[in-house]
Amino acid sequence: MTGIVNINKPLGKSSHFVVAVIRRITGIKKVGHTGTLDPLATGVLPICIGREATKLSQMIMDGDKGYKAQVKLGITTDTQDAEGEILTTMPTDGISKKDVEEVLKNFIGEISQIPPMYSAIKINGQKLYNLARKGIEVERKPRNVTIYDIKLLNFDQKEKTFEISVHCSKGTYIRTLCADIGEALGCGAYMSALERTHCGRFSVENSISLETFEALYNEGKIDDVLLSPEDAVKGETL
Repeated sequence: MTGIVNINKPLGKSSHFVVAVIRRITGIKKVGHTGTLDPLATGVLPICIGREATKLSQMIMDGDKGYKAQVKLGITTDTQDAEGEILTTMPTDGISKKDVEEVLKNFIGEISQIPPMYSAIKINGQKLYNLARKGIEVERKPRNVTIYDIKLLNFDQKEKTFEISVHCSKGTYIRTLCADIGEALGCGAYMSALERTHCGRFSVENSISLETFEALYNEGKIDDVLLSPEDAVKGETL
């Protein structure tokens, strides 16, 4: 058995958890994911099963990404998402939908991001999030990423939240993007929810749950959702 399956990662579970479940169901040790999604995030997580498929993991990770993110205005956290400790609070009464739309335009194109401390990037052999949990902050070099498109999907003045869709290059930190948008608005913000809508050619519309994967596997119908390594290198969106 070898191929790529498009899993919709459940909320509250790590990407490594998904890999472990697939290993348990199939009994195959050579299983890997194609780009970490935080436990807070849901959505597209292509899983490579078998030696031939795992060779393609980097190619899949190099593809562009799509996200839907919910942003909470007026609060910043140390993780740039809902799981962190609150750092600052500021009023948001004067911020309108038009203000947000105007600010979003400034983030289209090539932008510079400073990777968050709560990330899996390694510096001197240590993952940043391990240092962050010890209260250690280190200097991170800015990285250039590309935002191909960003749209405001809704704006809730009462709840002080808005939702955006983002089409971006690999390596883009949506948490950091949300925090930077909040800074540009002058009130701060954090990412309160995230869904990855596509990863390379894989889309959330055609993803399946872990429960569906297990049911199909037990019924001998796993080929219905398993993309062969040969098909994975083609250009069509799935």
